[in-house]
Amino acid sequence: MPAITVDDVLVLPRLPELDPAATVYRPVRRLTTAQHGFEGEGFPVRRAFAGVPLPELDPFVHMDHIGRIEQAPGEAQGTPWHPHRGFETVTYLMDGALEHQDSNGGGGQITDGDTQWMTAGAGVLHIEKPPEHLVRSGGVVHGVQLWVNLPRVKKMSPPRYQDIRGKHTGLLTTPDGGALIRVIAGDIAGHTGPGVTHTPITLAHLTIEPGAQVDLPWNPAYNALVYALAGHGTIGGEARPVQEGQLAVFGAGDALRVSADRAQEARSPKLELVVLGGLPIREPVVQYGPFVMNTREEVQQAFEDYQAGRLGVIPAQHLPHTS
Repeated sequence: MPAITVDDVLVLPRLPELDPAATVYRPVRRLTTAQHGFEGEGFPVRRAFAGVPLPELDPFVHMDHIGRIEQAPGEAQGTPWHPHRGFETVTYLMDGALEHQDSNGGGGQITDGDTQWMTAGAGVLHIEKPPEHLVRSGGVVHGVQLWVNLPRVKKMSPPRYQDIRGKHTGLLTTPDGGALIRVIAGDIAGHTGPGVTHTPITLAHLTIEPGAQVDLPWNPAYNALVYALAGHGTIGGEARPVQEGQLAVFGAGDALRVSADRAQEARSPKLELVVLGGLPIREPVVQYGPFVMNTREEVQQAFEDYQAGRLGVIPAQHLPHTS
């Protein structure tokens, strides 16, 4: 999993040691297993939030775990041009390569720890596809795509695109150096990520060594979700078992505890987790297809605007990539 890393984690800033007497570790409220599905032109995904009520996810709406997929030459697939309105798409890629292009002028290629952050806002058309060299050669693809809701007052914001290079990700470790923590957006113990968000959230990717434990300070006003990308371990103060493809929804508290089992499989030698949370919006959510709005009437209006060409026009020429 070649997401951004360092040769020696001991040179990184470290999390503070938490006082057990003054810390409330969040309990696990719900543990679910992702369902398998297909996206775009037919590539397989795991629906990470399947079976979880929206109020427990708020301000998040949807997350797909893409891969880890081993693709033969000619097998790589993407999505055709499609619209969005009312939320943000966040694509974090740990392995492989993916190209983005949208009707607002955003575009780029991400690989190995990069993130594409698209604010659909009032409306945009976009496409995500593998680059030609990956289609020709085949290879591994592994990543996640997260949908972040926008509050009512920001749903019609102008579209925006952020191309976040992995090298700009905030990096830190635990007091004993047992984990690499990559902060993509928000902050953990004052260490910030580069993603600029409309909705207050924190998004991080943790790689935990076998037998290591992470006590993560967490904003008590945020919800807290942990999804296992690979490996197995335990979560919560009650040390509940978790493994690849499972999502934990946490209850109230001001810290998260996660640990990696001492014995891991050869194909997944470490515990890999996506940790995310945000300030709940607490507004009605009506999601239908590519639109996330507050009412059915607003969703209907989004479809009408899309059909009338008011959400953007597919560019005539391929836009240049950023570096």
